[in-house]
Amino acid sequence: MTSSTSGGNDGESDGSPGSGGEAGPSDRMRERIPGSRLRVWLLMEANRLVVTAALLAGLFAAFVVLGALDPVGIRAAMGSADPIETAFQGLLTAIVTGVTIVVTINQLVLSQELGSVGDQRDRMAGAMAFRDDVEDVLDGATAPADPAAFLRALVEATRRRAEALRDEAADDERRDRIEVYVDGLAANARSVDDRLQGARFGTFAVVSAALDFDYSWRIHEGRRLRDAEAGSTAVDAAFDDVLAALGLFGPAREHVKTLYFQWELIDLSRAVLYAAIPALVVAAGMILYVDDPATIQGSTLGVDDLVWVVSAAVTVSLAPFALLTSYILRIATVAKRTLAMGPFVLRETNRTGDLDGGER
Repeated sequence: MTSSTSGGNDGESDGSPGSGGEAGPSDRMRERIPGSRLRVWLLMEANRLVVTAALLAGLFAAFVVLGALDPVGIRAAMGSADPIETAFQGLLTAIVTGVTIVVTINQLVLSQELGSVGDQRDRMAGAMAFRDDVEDVLDGATAPADPAAFLRALVEATRRRAEALRDEAADDERRDRIEVYVDGLAANARSVDDRLQGARFGTFAVVSAALDFDYSWRIHEGRRLRDAEAGSTAVDAAFDDVLAALGLFGPAREHVKTLYFQWELIDLSRAVLYAAIPALVVAAGMILYVDDPATIQGSTLGVDDLVWVVSAAVTVSLAPFALLTSYILRIATVAKRTLAMGPFVLRETNRTGDLDGGER
């Protein structure tokens, strides 16, 4: 039976083979997002400056084409009105307002790092308590300090526990289903481990690799297998060990994702401030100095040079907004894919079996 829901947790997919021996999520986040590979690459994987440059190039080309096709022409329009001054006055106001909003967002992000000594001590205690829990899963080994290495250690520990579950289930009635479940989990863990190796925090590589580990679906399938029928107590205990490790990966990934969002928003604020200065200069310069069509003469490639200049000036003035768009697209996409923590199915997906926890 095909089941379908809608929403946005990353543990769902379009029904490629996965855990539990049934149609489940793909092991790659890219394959769990509907749409073309180019769309996914632009939304998530591409360098944000490359996306910004592509947006600005498209805007520039659009303005040049519109200017070339205008039957009246901007030069003639300037004889009876002042479209350049009107347009750039609006852009000048928008630049100042937009930069103010971005700086406000940055202050909001940074405000989360501020607090009294008691608040900071509570945060520290919570962080250390979580690391103690993770180190229990790591069999007492010290949890790495690097975010990518921390996630790698947790994924590897989950894989080891899953393989121990398979060994324990050799004589269990659920053996075949458990082997399929463990094979899927282990393959997913190895793939994520390889991608996390050498990944540097501050880049999207760490978050991208962490999103590929579909821990939520593995928890859902593991709980269903454990509770499907009476079996060995030792196997159920091994299941609990796997589920405990998977349960720790969720908050660990969310914490790393939160740190990345803060990092990304700070980079965004800085980039917008850098882009705002030339944007303000160009917008103000067009208002002050390009008020007469005779200021710019000639044509290039059959297009009036005034069209080229105005198009370039508008493009530069829109650079802060192109930066904002490119960064927010990725942040919003990742946030939508990770709205829920744990085994929730929020997005439209096709797979056999019901999603209410019953037997297949």
